Amino acid sequence: MPNLDRISVSTWSFHALFEAPRQPLEALDFPQMIADRYHVHNVEIVFPHLSSTDSAYLNEFKNRLKKAHSRIVHIPIDYKELWEQPALSSPDINEREHAISLYKSGIDVASSLGCPAVRCDPGRVNLENPAITIDSYRALVAYAASKSVEIIVENHGSISQHPEVLVTILEASGAGALPDIGNWPDDATRERGLRLLYPLAKGISHAKLDTRFDLGKYLRIAAEAGYQGLFSVEATTGDDPYEAVRQIAEALQQTL
Repeated sequence: MPNLDRISVSTWSFHALFEAPRQPLEALDFPQMIADRYHVHNVEIVFPHLSSTDSAYLNEFKNRLKKAHSRIVHIPIDYKELWEQPALSSPDINEREHAISLYKSGIDVASSLGCPAVRCDPGRVNLENPAITIDSYRALVAYAASKSVEIIVENHGSISQHPEVLVTILEASGAGALPDIGNWPDDATRERGLRLLYPLAKGISHAKLDTRFDLGKYLRIAAEAGYQGLFSVEATTGDDPYEAVRQIAEALQQTL
């Protein structure tokens, strides 16, 4: 079905199973599982869910994608050590360069897999003067461009409370937006933020179902902004992630 072409599924929907101490899910099996269960052939792989980044593993992952007739559309480059730290926004050049170096390693992996986009989080931004953050993203955008990869930034963590600052960073650095429909402190910020971010989106948006908001309303806002990219399913509620993914995918199909 044509609208299935605009749906992706993220490994984050199954993060508890990827992190299970016994018999965890394996990223190598993910493309076929998503194709078989949901008839979706776009996958988003959260960086820590790759069991390895050596060339043999990455080549095998590409083989699995080919077998499933699927493609990898995005890698959120998550590093636990950087979460809600200054990182790319640190005034300490050593801390900042360390974060840039880690993200460059993730960009290299994305390039090896033929993945067109990666998410790099900004860290704790100086809201009054985000110049350091902008400089860091400029460096990453330039590096990623040499690898045919786009840098995108999500309303993720504390920056979700300040969409105008995020837009300033994106417009000044050349990075793109990754609008997440769920990651907002309240509905007023959600609507304001998504109206700002969708015109800057570069190919992917995160979709969630939640009783706090009307998914259809925000899909319409995306359409009004001319967004024609993918919606990647991030199931974050319920006890059964397989069923939660199905519900979000069906809701997207009915609206797109």
